[in-house]
Amino acid sequence: MAGGINDHIHLDRAKMKSQSRVSPGLVAVIVYDGLSLFEYGCAVEVFGLPRPEMGDNWYRFATCAAESGMLRGSGGIQVQPDDGLELLAKAKTIIVPGWRGIEAPVPTELCHALRKANERGARVMSICTGAFVLAAAGLLDGKRATTHWRHAAVLAARYPKVRVEADVLYIDAGDVLTSAGSAAGIDLCLHLIRRDLGPHAANQVARRLVMPPHREGGQAQYIEEPVSKRSNSSLAPLLDAVRATLGEEWSIERMAAQTATSTRTFQRHFVNAMGMPPGEWLLMERMARARVLLEETDLSMDEISVQVGFVTASTLRNHFRTRLGTSPGTYRRRFKISETR
Repeated sequence: MAGGINDHIHLDRAKMKSQSRVSPGLVAVIVYDGLSLFEYGCAVEVFGLPRPEMGDNWYRFATCAAESGMLRGSGGIQVQPDDGLELLAKAKTIIVPGWRGIEAPVPTELCHALRKANERGARVMSICTGAFVLAAAGLLDGKRATTHWRHAAVLAARYPKVRVEADVLYIDAGDVLTSAGSAAGIDLCLHLIRRDLGPHAANQVARRLVMPPHREGGQAQYIEEPVSKRSNSSLAPLLDAVRATLGEEWSIERMAAQTATSTRTFQRHFVNAMGMPPGEWLLMERMARARVLLEETDLSMDEISVQVGFVTASTLRNHFRTRLGTSPGTYRRRFKISETR
């Protein structure tokens, strides 16, 4: 897997904004003829729905036409935008939800408007093939970026200045963000909420979506080989059992025994199903649980370490430094959910 997790989600003070001090502002979503409806729907579902439980400090939302004339989405659905490209001058975040085809040219006016908005400080984000639009605008030059794995090689060949990474869910490069295909766009949207408003807000939205609250950007984006129904069905109870008992020792041998397979067969099937080795998955689960406990409880470092299976606080600290570039204590001070939030 290319890059470390802390490369994809680095806990930078400049990026992590307190919801009490910073307004998330206007999210403008680009709409165009041939609109990719699923990717567009991801942006609408996360940022465009009323969320009274969030109070006044929530995103404003609008759609912006990339071109004049009638705009239809796939399936013949007509889209009525709120405004034209001039809207980008007011947006704090701009989302490009896919593109009508990787061979389809990107209008010069759209490229110019995106560059101008980014130069004045707007963040620009793409979902799936929307990365081709950002690349055409020159916004990915010299930066790491991703797109759907099927199109990553084309993106890299067409735009050699872009450092394309095909095996990640999303990449946050600060003012330019890119995601892999479709559902990875939701992961990136949730990451952006976490970055702007903190983990509690992101978790609330994830619950509404019936989604995992946080998937690391460095996670593999696709399954290389199909998994048989038998092996797939045998993994589900194992994953549930491990998550319910993270404090216990889970060796490869114990996991394999749980699925009634040999260690070799188990590891092969696990990688095919999850996109990573079982040890890496277990570490990510333990890290995710540790983050929740740091955010939502007053448990000591020793108590958290035992609960998630790291056993000692020093092991917990080592993993936080390696994975997130920070310490558990600093993470808690930055993201602890207060009683009044």
